[in-house]
Amino acid sequence: MMPGLSGIELLERARELHPDLRTIVITGSRTAEVALGALRNRACDYLTKPFHLKELAEAVHDVMSRNVEAEIEVISDKPDWIELRVPCDLSAVEPIQRFMAQLHDNLPKDSREAISQVFREMLNNAIEHGGKLDRSKKVDVKYIRLKRAILYSIRDPGEGFKIGEIEHAAVANPEDNPFRHMQVRQEKGLRPGGFGILLASQVIDELIYNQRHNELIFVKYIDDPSQSEP
Repeated sequence: MMPGLSGIELLERARELHPDLRTIVITGSRTAEVALGALRNRACDYLTKPFHLKELAEAVHDVMSRNVEAEIEVISDKPDWIELRVPCDLSAVEPIQRFMAQLHDNLPKDSREAISQVFREMLNNAIEHGGKLDRSKKVDVKYIRLKRAILYSIRDPGEGFKIGEIEHAAVANPEDNPFRHMQVRQEKGLRPGGFGILLASQVIDELIYNQRHNELIFVKYIDDPSQSEP
């Protein structure tokens, strides 16, 4: 590392010299500032110490196997208001989830896991169904941190949906066939999943859609923002 430069500053300098450089940030600092710096400078992935060698190998393989880097535009990077514009490419989901997870590091484990699971599934849905996996289209993601709540907004470029017409989602399953959507997804050639809305209704405090159903807001209330878990 160059004397006097932090890892993020080094990444920024490297990006100036090689705009198409593919990078993975490895850090022992679990802070929002580092995560946002990595995201702002288009790091392809983000690993925090300690981690297993297998995780690093998988991250390197994933980054090198991508045909085109998923460019994520950072609109706002305030720690309490983060706004991203994401290409409709499923390869963008994993690194974004890693970055955003650092923002929840001081929350209880159950809250962290609930937010992470719902965010991942909802972003997948927005990219796959709203954006039709068209990289020229974008999904807008907002994260807002309040004193007693965490709010996410995800808006896709699609025409929206009606709950009763999404047979590929678990929430639309009939009571006598709780796994019917899995068969529908297989027939349509969709990735395994479809639990986003159902999962959110169980672990998130509030979930609302706009009239077109192409934008959602989900909220997780935090009883004690200063609470941390060793």
